[in-house]
This record gives sequence, structure tokens and C-alpha cells, in this order.
Amino acid sequence: MDASEFDEFYAASFRRVTGQVYAMIGDLDEATECTQEAFARAWAHRRKLDRAEYPEAWVRTTAHRLAVSRWRRRKRGERSPDRALQQAGTAAAVDESHVALVAALRRLPEAQRQALVLHHIADLPVQQVAAEVGVPEGTIKARLSRGRAALAALLADEPGLAEGGATHA
Repeated sequence: MDASEFDEFYAASFRRVTGQVYAMIGDLDEATECTQEAFARAWAHRRKLDRAEYPEAWVRTTAHRLAVSRWRRRKRGERSPDRALQQAGTAAAVDESHVALVAALRRLPEAQRQALVLHHIADLPVQQVAAEVGVPEGTIKARLSRGRAALAALLADEPGLAEGGATHA
């Protein structure tokens, strides 16, 4: 992949990958930074990406892994040196500034959220989602089914959606 091909790949994929990572992690600034870092790493590995069947999947996976790593580092830094002496804390409320869908996605287990985002937002078929995540297709189908049910319940609880006349079949 030469520089002009990489530029075309970047221009065609950056917004889409950023949106997908944002849906997975719920933080647009973090998603943008991780996607930029993933593309920087992709540039360094462009020879390998040239041979890859789905270079966008490589970038998306790298960006998601970067976001998870950053989150883990941040959580470790927030810990008290001796957590046994720490008072029990409460979980932070969902940030109301995010759209209802992203807020609801954030409340799902990571595996379900990832399957939903890759299948419905990235528009990947179940087979490709399974290959990208590294689990059997049946597992992805189960995660999609459970995730959709949980998401529907969470969105039905949203005041704006419940009062707005949204109907559920």
C-alpha cells in the first residue's frame, strides 16, 4: 500500500471507524484519539495491511484495543494504594449528554456491545463479526439476540422514547 492508497483508505474509513469505536466505548474524544493512533500504527504496518483481507477491521480492532488499554490504565491509576481501607463507592450515573443509544450501549456487557456495534453499525455480516472477534458464529448470534433484547429494554426505559410514542413490535 503506497502513500496515496493509504490516504484514500484513511479518508474513506476514518469517520466510520471513529463512529464505531465511539459506539463501543461511549466517549467521542477517546474514540477519535484511539482511531488516530490506530491509523498511525496502520501506516507503520501498511505492507501487512496491503495483504489483509479487511484492513478496516484491523484498524477498528486496534483502536478498540487501545481504548480498552487506556481505560484499564486510567482505572488502575484511580485505585487507592490499599483498596481494603477504601470506603465502598457507588457507580457513576450515565452521562445524560450522550444520545440515548450510546448511553444504553454503554450499559450492556462489552461482548454484547461489541457484537451489536460490529453487526449493526459497522454493517458486518455475522460470519465476519465472528472472525474479527475470534468466537464461533453461534456465540455472535446469541450475543446479538441478548444484546438487542437488553438494548430494547434499556431504550424503553428512556423517558423521551417512552413518551414519544415509540412502539415496540
